[in-house]
Formats: sequence, C-alpha cells, structure tokens
Amino acid sequence: MKNANQLWLLIIIGIISCGPQAGQEKTTTLAYPATSKVDTIDHYFNQPVPDPYRWLEDDKSTETGEWVKAQNKVTFDYLNNIDFREQMKGRLKQLLDYEKISAPFEEGPYEYWYKNDGLQNHSVLYRKKKGAEEEEVFLDPNGFSADGTVALRGVSFTKDGTLSGHMITEGGSDWRKIIVMNTATKTRIEDTLKNVKFSGLSWLNNEGFYYSSYDNPESGSQLSGKTQHHKLYYHKLETPQSEDVLVFGGEQQPNRYINGLVTEDQRYLIVSAAQNTSGNQLYIRDLNQPASEFILIQDDYFASCEYVDNDDERLYLYTNIDAPNYRLVAADLANPGKDSWVDVIPEKENVLQVSTAGGKIFARYLIDAKTAVFQYDMNGQPEGEINLPGIGTAYGFGGKKEDKTLYYSFTSFTYPTTIYKYNIAARISEEYIAPKVDFDPEMYETKQVFYKSKDGTEIPMFIVHKKGLELNGTNPSYLYAYGGFNISLTPGFDPYRILWLENGGIYAQPNLRGGGEYGEKWHEAGTKLNKQNVFDDFIAAGEHLISEKYTSNEYLAIAGGSNGGLLVGATMTQRPGLARVALPAVGVLDMLRYNKFTAGAGWAADYGTAEESEEMFNYLKKYSPYHALKEGVNYPATMVTTADHDDRVVPAHSFKFAARLQEFHEGNNPVLIRVQTNAGHGSVSVDQRIELAADRYAFIWYNMGVIPELAKEKM
Repeated sequence: MKNANQLWLLIIIGIISCGPQAGQEKTTTLAYPATSKVDTIDHYFNQPVPDPYRWLEDDKSTETGEWVKAQNKVTFDYLNNIDFREQMKGRLKQLLDYEKISAPFEEGPYEYWYKNDGLQNHSVLYRKKKGAEEEEVFLDPNGFSADGTVALRGVSFTKDGTLSGHMITEGGSDWRKIIVMNTATKTRIEDTLKNVKFSGLSWLNNEGFYYSSYDNPESGSQLSGKTQHHKLYYHKLETPQSEDVLVFGGEQQPNRYINGLVTEDQRYLIVSAAQNTSGNQLYIRDLNQPASEFILIQDDYFASCEYVDNDDERLYLYTNIDAPNYRLVAADLANPGKDSWVDVIPEKENVLQVSTAGGKIFARYLIDAKTAVFQYDMNGQPEGEINLPGIGTAYGFGGKKEDKTLYYSFTSFTYPTTIYKYNIAARISEEYIAPKVDFDPEMYETKQVFYKSKDGTEIPMFIVHKKGLELNGTNPSYLYAYGGFNISLTPGFDPYRILWLENGGIYAQPNLRGGGEYGEKWHEAGTKLNKQNVFDDFIAAGEHLISEKYTSNEYLAIAGGSNGGLLVGATMTQRPGLARVALPAVGVLDMLRYNKFTAGAGWAADYGTAEESEEMFNYLKKYSPYHALKEGVNYPATMVTTADHDDRVVPAHSFKFAARLQEFHEGNNPVLIRVQTNAGHGSVSVDQRIELAADRYAFIWYNMGVIPELAKEKM
C-alpha cells in the first residue's frame, strides 16, 4: 500500500445529517467516510484496469481497521434510529425460543444427541447409556468463550466409541483446532492440533486419525493469504503434531481440496482430491497392507465420483460420469476403472442423491427442487417409496450397516424441521420430535410457479406468504437466490424468516441455473461464459413478481450471500431500478482478483479466471460488480454485509465494492456496509444472527416506507 499515513489522514468519520423515523420516506443524505484512493493499475491482455481501493485488501493494516470503524459508525448510527428495530429483535427472540433436538446417533455404549434449550448460542451435545434414562452433557460449546464466538464444528468417534475428536472454530474462521478426548472420562488425552482447514476427521481403529490442512500462507494474513496445496495427514495419538505423516497432497500431489475417509470396516482409506469445488479424482488404499500404493479409481477432475459404501472389495460409487443427473454404480477393487462399473441405480430424469443404512440404499430424488425418497436393496432392487409428510425437503437417510432404524428430518418453508424415526425392515415412519414454534403454519401458503427467463428457459420459484394476500403490487417482497456451484436450494424452515412473513412480507426463492436442481447440465448452464444466465434468471424472477402484482419495484428487496452476494451485486449494477433494496452478503464482488485470496482459485471451474483468456477476462470484467459500477447512477438502498473473520470470501470484496458504490452513487438512497466482528462467512452466535436479521429487515422496511405490523401494534 502506498503512502499509508497520508491515506489515513484522508479518512473522515461520517455522520448522519438526521436520523430516520419509522414509516417516513427517506429524504436525508448521509455523509460517508471519504475513502482514499491509490494509483494501482493492473494489466490484463494489454488492457489497463485501475484498482483505486486496492489498499483495503490489507486486512492487517491500521488504515483498513479505522476505515471499517468509520463505516460501521455510519451504518449503526443509521440503524439505531429506526424505531422498530428493537421490537424486531424481541420478536426474533420469541420465535427462536423453542427447544431444538437433533436425531440421536449411537457411538459405542452411548446414544448421543444435540439439544438447544432455545436461545443458547450453540447446541449442547448430550448422551446417555443405551437403555438408560439418565442423561449427561458430553460437550457444551457455550462454555468455550464468554461471547459465544468460539464454536463446535463437528465430532468424530472411533468405531468402538471410546475416543472422540472434535473441531472448534474461533471467530467464525475456517481454520480449526482439533481436541481429542477419552469419552468415558470426558478428559483430553493429548495436546490440541492447530491450523486445520477444510477438513474431516476420520479415525483408524483407536490408534490415530486422518485430517487435512494447508500450510499457513507465506504472505499476507492467515485470514486472507492464498492457500494452494491441501495436505492429508495421519496423526498418531499422543505424538506431536509436528510428527504427523503426510499421506497425500502437497507439492508432489498438488490439489486444492483433499479429503480422507476410513471405511466403516476400517479396511480402506478413500481419498478424494479436487482442484475445484466440483469434480474430483478418487483413490483407495488397502490399510491391511500399509506399504501398498494408492489405486486410482477415477482421474477426471471435472467429473464427480464419491465413495458411498463397500461390501468387502465391492465398492459403491455415486457419480455423474455419463450421467448428468447422477447414478450409483458398483466397482470391483480388483478392476475399479470406470469401464468396469455396473449400474446399481441407473440415471433417471430427476437428480439423484444416495446414502446407505442398515444394509439398504436410500435414493433421494429432486423433483422440481422437492424431495422424493425410495428404498433399494444393495443390488439395486426397489423396495418402495418412503411416504413423506408433505411437499418439502427430507434428509438424513444414513447410518451404520447394523442399524435397524434410522432417523431423518423433514422440513418446508412453514413446516418446522421435524425428526422422524424409520423402521428399515418394515418401512414405517413415525414422528420422533416435533418442535413447538410460536407461529401458526395454517396462516401461510406456499406455491411453486414457473416463469421464463430472458432466453425462454423455464425457471421454478417458490413463493410464500400469508393466505388471503391481496395482489396489489404493494407487498414488501424478499427475493433470495444463489445460482452456483451445483448447490440446490430446496424448501426449508427458517424461524428468522417467519418475522418477515408474519408482518405481511412475501418470500420468493427461485432455482436459478448454476445450481444443482436439474443436474450437471443445469449447473453448467450457469458457469463461466454462461454465468450471465444466472443473473438473467434472477432479474426475470423479480420481473415475474412485479408483473403478477405480488409486488413492485418500490417494494422489492433482492438478497443473497457468498456466490449469492455476487448475484445481488451483478443484478443491482445491471438493473439498478429493479429493486428498492439490495442486500449483498459476504459476496464475491471483484471477479478479477477473487482467485488471489485463500482458496478462491478453487472456484475457477464455476467462474473462470481473468488470466486464462482474453475472452474470459472481458466477460468477467463486464459483470464483476466492483468493476460494473458506473458514476452518476441512482442505485438501490444497499446494505453490504461482511465479517472480519471471513476467510472464505475475504471482506476485501465487500470493502472495495462499498467504497466505489459510495463514490459513484447519486441520489438519496443509503449505501452502507455493515462489518460484523468475531464472525466469519456466517454469524457464529445466536446473538449475532438475531442482530443481523433485525438489521436487514429494519433496513428493508424503512427504505420501503413501510411500518411492520408489530410496530403498528405499539402505536
């Protein structure tokens, strides 16, 4: 960074000229911090690209820290003056204050489950001896830190359940620590492992376990520095971490993402190695022969092949090779190449997901983003469909080979996540745990519509609102989507969303191209040089809501996070008049430099990079939100949100975008950035999530000139 001291002298703390009042149209003008510029210019294919806010990429600098404080002051001064904001926080606490209990699972002599009394920052892991009544706390993450910003991120047990390893995150970072415990005494048995990232934890007998990580970045901070070569290690218990054995990866086997899994029979180590967030190579090693080499099962980085289960040397693999909607195949370890694969469940017209439990296969199909589940024997013979409670999303059909029962969850937009107990042999479900949430689902309706995108492609969209809603174009509407990385958005319950619905809001969730709802072809239709399809799909969703009188431009808010933050950023720069409010969260907003930070280079299969070709550079630059902003445009009321410990999509994206947006924006709409502290790619604690949700809704309603119904009751 150039002239750091001069830059700091130019940062001016902004103030609000007058505070907003609930229900008034916004007419005030904000004074933003004056953000300094530098003369940084990059060249791509002989084309100069200025980057005047490059200095904000330095998350360790005093100047960046002071800029964040100045921006937060403006933002929170603004939010603090919205009258009904505190009422919203109170109502959110009421909505969240119900007991949440997970499905139980057995490990050794114990049955374990998670429970949250209501407003605890983190769910507590309980257990009891099988067949006993007395329960006890095994792990309580609420005691990890006073402010709730240290959280539990998964527990793994040995096959006999006598040892466990759990991972913790601090401040929401993707970097983890591993703590090993004796489960009988609940005591630690060795030093904590540190600097673990994008990792599972898979035990080999009771001797040690496999985990993955990167070396700390050579330059920059641990939160933003580029991480390149993932490494799979074996840690032998009660030995120093410095002696852990590199099993796979590193410079000799360069991959960005590596995962190691020991099979349930403890015989094989399965290694998945990937360069991007989709697609992988697959390897297997026979652990009964410690000196044996890895056997390559699948070598195409751009195809997906995942281990599901095995019966001795017969492997079950889930793949999209020659099957864009996926299939389940069997492979013999003696000849595991794809030419010898045999279909167990062939590809069908709907996208397949698979799991196993109790010696059975469970096939979950996405039918227009809704779940249907079928049971098969291990040879692929159908045994019938599982009757679900309704139209929604079911998940959790997994377990151990000896299980007689399994537990699954079912949810929908107005159906709180409910646990069901399933008898595998009888194929009978019964309700196990149903939460008691303070709302009446009968007051709401969910519909699925299909609308046409710019090129004529039909896109599905769920719309949720109160029954009897008048379609008069004045309903506040929250349009949320993702559209990328083969990720499917399906119906699901969110208590935070109920606040929006019960105050007369509409929630709309389209299934854009780039996602996984209709298989690999749907995914690829929203990647690289097809990425504009995603933005067109989203814009068309907003236009459909407006044309059908659900809402209008003045009452539409667009929202999304991460890749969805990119979606919002691209939409508001391409169609600034589409929505009244824009909420880009933890977004990928600089498409020319996203691959320079942390593991961002692994997103290239979806995005492409500015360096790979002149065509790709020009395409990225055209829609990159940071670069697409234009001077003198009246952009929507915008609140960019990010967090100081986000080391997945580094906050520099949001910093630079917000700075340029404040520079170029013309008009009275506020353009703010809200930077959460001690949080990462998502909020860590319940308190943080309540604060963020209340701030988003308050910002939307205020800028629409709407007084929510909960505030009217107090008037």
